[in-house]
Amino acid sequence: MAFHEVRFPDNISRGARGGPERRTQIVELASGDEERNASWANSRRRYDVAYGIRRADDLATVVAFFEARNGRLHGFRFKDWADHKSCLPSRTPSPTDQAIGTGDGTTTAFQLVKRYTSGAQSWSRAIAKPVTGTVRIALSGVEQPSGWSVDTTTGVVTFSGAPGAGVAIAAGFEFDVPVRFDTDVLDVTLDLERLGSITSIPLLELRR
Repeated sequence: MAFHEVRFPDNISRGARGGPERRTQIVELASGDEERNASWANSRRRYDVAYGIRRADDLATVVAFFEARNGRLHGFRFKDWADHKSCLPSRTPSPTDQAIGTGDGTTTAFQLVKRYTSGAQSWSRAIAKPVTGTVRIALSGVEQPSGWSVDTTTGVVTFSGAPGAGVAIAAGFEFDVPVRFDTDVLDVTLDLERLGSITSIPLLELRR
């Protein structure tokens, strides 16, 4: 199994349907009360890209992309248009969008993360597939144009010199979701007079 650092076509992913999924076990007690337990520590995203196919050429593009990935065998990048930035979708990423760590004078590598907050609760998502050329870094609120590099295949930011103790490290970026096809069969309805169609093309997020 390999991961192909290629992105699913943007013009088709724009019309996709999907989002995060969680797994929760719910036990209803004799009293009518519930006990709820999270089976997964992190969410996992599912998408269906069949909704993005509008032309016969789109259909051909998806079939070619599917064949090149050998169905479910190889992963690839996917742009989730509803959630692909360190900030709100309508804004431009800034270097202070997301806190990714605090310097200790020794550590040089930090994982990109995106934090989802509502009220007093939050959840941190590791970002493994930042988009090349979009990452911006700040130390103590000041953007750093150099002195660091980012691995766009893992989302790890590495500094040439360790940030000092107590220095706040932040980042802004765009990112893709690592996914694979969740089927080995494309059920294409052939219609030479029309576009032809595929009822469902499911994608599943790859987790570490």
